[in-house]
Amino acid sequence: MSVPTAPRAHAAPPSVHVRAVITWIAIFPLVTLGFFAIAPFATDWNPILRAFVLSVVVVPIAVYLVVPQLMRAYGKIRRGRR
Repeated sequence: MSVPTAPRAHAAPPSVHVRAVITWIAIFPLVTLGFFAIAPFATDWNPILRAFVLSVVVVPIAVYLVVPQLMRAYGKIRRGRR
């Protein structure tokens, strides 16, 4: 017979304000770098096209790579304070 284990207490998810700041911290540097990266060949592009191309590249990078890393770091910092 197995011994019942106590359910693990899950930490509450970060507030919407913390998530917004983490998202901004991820997006701003990526947009800045992307802006400078496409500037040499996109100077005569329509601004809407530039924004579209930049967002197509930046959003997936932020959502799938950068934000999860920042959320992990935030979780470690938050656990360390307890």
